[in-house]
Amino acid sequence: MSHEFHPTSLREYDIRGIVGETLSNDDAYAIGRGFGTLIARAGGRAVATGYDGRTSSPMLEDALIEGLNDAGINAISIGMGPTPMLYYAECVLDQVQGGIEITGSHNPANYNGFKMVFQGRPFFGEDIQQLGKMAADGDWEKAEGETVGTIERIDILDEYVARLTKNFTGKAMKIAWDAGNGAAGPVIEKLTANLSGEHHLLYTEVDGNFPNHHPDPTEEKNLADLKAIVAEKGLDFGVAFDGDGDRIGAIDGEGRVIWGDQLLQIYAEDVLQSEPGATIIADVKASQALYDRIAALGGQPLMWKTGHSLIKSKMKEVSSPLAGEMSGHVFFKHDYYGFDDAPYAAIRLIQAATNIGKSITQLRSDMVEMINTPEMRFQVDEIRKFAVIDEILERLAASGADVNNTDGARVNTQDGWWLLRASNTQDVLVARAEAKSEAGLDRLMAQIDEQLALSGLERGETVGH
Repeated sequence: MSHEFHPTSLREYDIRGIVGETLSNDDAYAIGRGFGTLIARAGGRAVATGYDGRTSSPMLEDALIEGLNDAGINAISIGMGPTPMLYYAECVLDQVQGGIEITGSHNPANYNGFKMVFQGRPFFGEDIQQLGKMAADGDWEKAEGETVGTIERIDILDEYVARLTKNFTGKAMKIAWDAGNGAAGPVIEKLTANLSGEHHLLYTEVDGNFPNHHPDPTEEKNLADLKAIVAEKGLDFGVAFDGDGDRIGAIDGEGRVIWGDQLLQIYAEDVLQSEPGATIIADVKASQALYDRIAALGGQPLMWKTGHSLIKSKMKEVSSPLAGEMSGHVFFKHDYYGFDDAPYAAIRLIQAATNIGKSITQLRSDMVEMINTPEMRFQVDEIRKFAVIDEILERLAASGADVNNTDGARVNTQDGWWLLRASNTQDVLVARAEAKSEAGLDRLMAQIDEQLALSGLERGETVGH
């Protein structure tokens, strides 16, 4: 018995596709069987499973568990909930040696996918390619009789919610919470019921069709309802979550967006009070203002590659208590487990404002204002995208430019910086620029366009993720 995955479904950080087109129950079974085989060969016996609120998720979980069981692995299903609740289960349940969340994250409703943890570490890149090879070769363990795995369903929601506020001493505040009909909804309902202050909840009912707005808090248009309620009720700030609850978005009391790298400035100030001199990690898309701020607070700023699995791995390597990405993934090892958890990040935002002694609006106002572009993404042929970056790096090296090549090309000039990198998950190039003035930004964009032109490309229409 063997299985071929659709070539587009095995991604860098997860497996995903369009249900019924590039992702099926057979794929879910093969993932369970392959992952279960790896767990079994590493001496493990059980895997935690969970799923988000998409209509296709329960069906895919059934097939996944069948695959795990046929490899001789027991499944401990925590049912429907956000990805961080599955990560939490994987951390605290002694009987499991891995975890799989079925989720389409912030993708449209007809998508779904799988995020995996193997013995406490991110399962990505080569690991995911290995699942594909094992499926093609039929290289799977086969359990029979009494060795076939079992399924147990447990409810961990209350325990998880209690852990979110374990050491919480934050002040009572007035906050809006927009769950976007994603999987974090029930968590937010229980969490806010236990918090003092005034809490206004939006779209906490889980609905995989996302009837109100798309659950991606990095797109400002998806924050319109949050801004409206914060303004109408005169609230302190608002938070929003993506479809599977591992990314956070936020606005202050004046309705200004607090982007991922700006949130990290607030968290860093709080964390560095208790861990002076600590290394704090952000991705290559983050503002120079963040790196400068971490240094000014006495921390060690570290610029690293974009991608939640890559950041988590780097955190372990350098013992970092805090890391974050522009995309709203925030990782707290400080007083937590080191995975990206948006409900926890929301709690830590209240705690940070309390500890620092300023409102979220004041903290946002205190930040150095930079002029920057949003993330610009444009289609480039899959085979060509990395080659283009290599060509650009070669030309920049020859010209003596000030380049950081951690992940693509991030070029520093007197005006500011610009970035071109290849996406690991799509056939796109990503560009971003940041300057101290509009004229400076124009000069930086001209440099991006010049480099693209030299490689026979032009900045096209920005495509979604």
